[in-house]
Amino acid sequence: MRFTKMQGCGNDYIYVNAFKERLPTNLPELARKISDRHFGVGADGLILICPSEKADARMRMFNADGSEAEMCGNGVRCVAKYVHDYGIAKKPTLTIETGRGVLTLQLQIAGDKVRQVRVDMGKPILQAERIPTTLPGPRVVNHAFAADSLSLEPRWVSECGLDLRMTCVSMGNPHVILYCQDVAKVTLWQIGPVLESAKIFPKRVNVHVVQVHSPNEVTMRTWERGSGITLACGTGACAVAVAGALTGRGERKITAHLPGGDLHLEWSEKDNRVYMTGPAVEVFSGDWPE
Repeated sequence: MRFTKMQGCGNDYIYVNAFKERLPTNLPELARKISDRHFGVGADGLILICPSEKADARMRMFNADGSEAEMCGNGVRCVAKYVHDYGIAKKPTLTIETGRGVLTLQLQIAGDKVRQVRVDMGKPILQAERIPTTLPGPRVVNHAFAADSLSLEPRWVSECGLDLRMTCVSMGNPHVILYCQDVAKVTLWQIGPVLESAKIFPKRVNVHVVQVHSPNEVTMRTWERGSGITLACGTGACAVAVAGALTGRGERKITAHLPGGDLHLEWSEKDNRVYMTGPAVEVFSGDWPE
């Protein structure tokens, strides 16, 4: 089975062209094996580029643990690059079907190759029950909580100046955002899995910690549902942009610094949609022997 490894801001996935390749029946098992960084190719997960009846292509995404997710912002940019660069649909504007719906992507092309992609990520979902979370709604914005109520150690909180108020946003997949004084000091490997699997998030959740530098600039780190710590999360960066505006910490147009690079976000007042611009990079291709 032919595959291509691609990354957007270091958020790396294995991409398989389902227009051409014959896929195994057990896709979760394939995702776990091919994503393994010691015994497989190594990635944050597996993304299939499939035929679609209502768009130029359809994206199916599996996390490194084999669970299927609704969307990936960095992943969909790379899907668009693959669709263009490999001739599935050579157009400056593409539509990709996802678990979030059909998204429109504008390509920035140089030398007949896609370098950056601007994605219309759609309208944020803010109703508590649709995120989903069992926290009281209708919106979960700056919701105060006690560290011990979610089994967080007090020292994890104090050492990084973690603000014990959470804001929840869905971009087709669920996100919780917490703010802190120093994002580098957050013990994300401890806080992340606790919050991901907390009972208040019935479908688990992506966890983001954010340090605000100015109303239009933040640094963030991510614990992704099903994958752990990743270098970037596109839907998460969109959720952070929305959370900043909702809580009065930021403007609607920001730059988010992630460990793998920068993403530019805009939550438009005009149409209530979130737009994300960032890179899409091919790493290498190969053949999976199984």
